Amino acid sequence: MHEGTPILVSIGVILLVLFVMGYVGGKVKIPGVILYIFLGLGIGTFISENELLYTASEIGIVLLFFLLGLEFPLKKLKKMATKVWKPGLLDVVLNFGISAVICLFFGLDLLTSFIIGGVLYATSSSISAKLLESTKRLANAESEYILAILIFEDIVAPIIVAVLIGLASDSGITGMDFMILLGKILLLTVVAMVIGRFGFTRLEKFFERLVGSDIFIMLTVGIALSYAGLALLLGLSEVLGAFLAGIMLAETKRSEAIEQVTLPVRDLLLPIFFMHFGTTIDLGEGVPYVGLLLTLVGWALLGKIFVGILGGRWYGLTKRVALRAGFSLTPRGEFSVVIATIATGAAKVFSSVFILTSAILGILIFILAPKLTNLFYEKKRVKKNIKLKVPG
Repeated sequence: MHEGTPILVSIGVILLVLFVMGYVGGKVKIPGVILYIFLGLGIGTFISENELLYTASEIGIVLLFFLLGLEFPLKKLKKMATKVWKPGLLDVVLNFGISAVICLFFGLDLLTSFIIGGVLYATSSSISAKLLESTKRLANAESEYILAILIFEDIVAPIIVAVLIGLASDSGITGMDFMILLGKILLLTVVAMVIGRFGFTRLEKFFERLVGSDIFIMLTVGIALSYAGLALLLGLSEVLGAFLAGIMLAETKRSEAIEQVTLPVRDLLLPIFFMHFGTTIDLGEGVPYVGLLLTLVGWALLGKIFVGILGGRWYGLTKRVALRAGFSLTPRGEFSVVIATIATGAAKVFSSVFILTSAILGILIFILAPKLTNLFYEKKRVKKNIKLKVPG
């Protein structure tokens, strides 16, 4: 904003513009995350580096991962892992591993290849969940598998972010440094699980008494920000700390009440994160690595389709339903943006263009998934119908 403009005016205008973008997105069925990034791209030249906006965006992304962690008490994590681990690992290999190998083949360095591989990895939870609801497919057979894969990615993505941030902090990292990094992640995770299992499980009644009070939000958000900050002190990602804080508080069995008070704050600040990310993108020199971009956009679609076909069959879906699930896993979104913030220079511009392209294509393919599946299985269905005997 213009120098000398009162900060309250600046914040008010930004929130009103975000409201308009979100409202328009809802009307035309375009997820807000895409429009917020485009908004950031458009106003980036008018907003200089603003510490207040940056802090607000950081709190927004911390609360996003905190609320995700609330969905996974330890018992649920254990139960889910037994069924989805195999398709989940296939997802990691195809969409993170092979994507990074493709980048190396195009001549990118190891760290940049890993970052772009991370950008390609996770399907957007928010976009996919909204599309399942808006297309009335939540009751379909593939929805359980899609949600299971999204949950697996929700767990793996914060770890990938933590590792990539650790690697990016020191370009000359050695094998010992990498082991120390993994040790920090393990320590932070184990401490969170111990606190959750032996600490917060005993505070269930204490949290019950606080539910509904005006100080409850101070406790929940305070814990989320503190553990996220602890992760930063260890040289890790704040999103991993926030996610683990959510897992800890899930043991209080008051996840619904915590979500009720925290969700409005997240919804207020999270759009600022995506807008702020858009302001950091400079397209002045054009789109870099065009050949790599086209290759990865194609692989991004194929990789997720393979996860649907192969992983879906392992999960117990029919061939037809598994293919439909694969077509529904293609949109990228919030996790890709988080990982893209680690990149710099041409890699950040590349990642940004990829996210916007794959999100738009992914939404289109998701919507067309039933029709695309029918192209492959229509003949079999018609042949089967011909054999039906009609009474009379």
